[in-house]
Amino acid sequence: MAVTLCFDFGNTRRKVAVFENADLKEAITLSDDNKDTVEKLIKEFKPVKSILSSVVNHNPELEELLLQNTRFHKLNHQTRLAFTTPVGKPETIGADRLAIAAAAVHYYPNQHTLVIALGSCITYNFISAQHAFLGGGISPGLEMRLKSLQHYTALLPLVKPDADVPLIGYDTTTNILSGVIKGMAYEIDGFVDAYRARYENFNVLLTGGDLPYLAAHCKNRIFADPDLIYKGLYAISEVNNS
Repeated sequence: MAVTLCFDFGNTRRKVAVFENADLKEAITLSDDNKDTVEKLIKEFKPVKSILSSVVNHNPELEELLLQNTRFHKLNHQTRLAFTTPVGKPETIGADRLAIAAAAVHYYPNQHTLVIALGSCITYNFISAQHAFLGGGISPGLEMRLKSLQHYTALLPLVKPDADVPLIGYDTTTNILSGVIKGMAYEIDGFVDAYRARYENFNVLLTGGDLPYLAAHCKNRIFADPDLIYKGLYAISEVNNS
């Protein structure tokens, strides 16, 4: 089977998904982006193709390494995509958002789709039935909100996220978790309701590393897929690494 490595370097984690043909076999969180780390992946999985989505300043050596050993593509604004990006400056669209949009078009063709990604930031990504990525919104993510409460106050602690959140907090920790996690859920529901008022028929997808903390608290019917960005990267790789 032909193996493809799909690298996703975000602000919080560096990850790689291993595909055998179109089947996602496993997702791995990398400890770093050193050359020997990637060499071990290449030796273990023997990939034919690879793709990199990065929103950070990663080790430039790994691009050369992947180029030497695989059919490699780095996701950028010049990547061939199955959708249009009718925005003022397409080069400013994050690589992660391009991958999310690609997944939406690949799995939900000719349908309006709102993809909400829960990472360092929450991104709202709307792809029309005409396969146009129209943009959306960006707001602070879970960790950013929790850290800001500690940073900008004298007494509030840094609280660890938890999916079990009461509506009415009974101590400092649960008050913070209720305000942050419930607040994020209400924000998401509010955006979904606003989009629904404009577009009667559309899919809503939820993805990203903080999905386990938020999914149960949203009232709207949302399809959760933690691997959506990997699937989008694979679809893009198939177009650009043929």
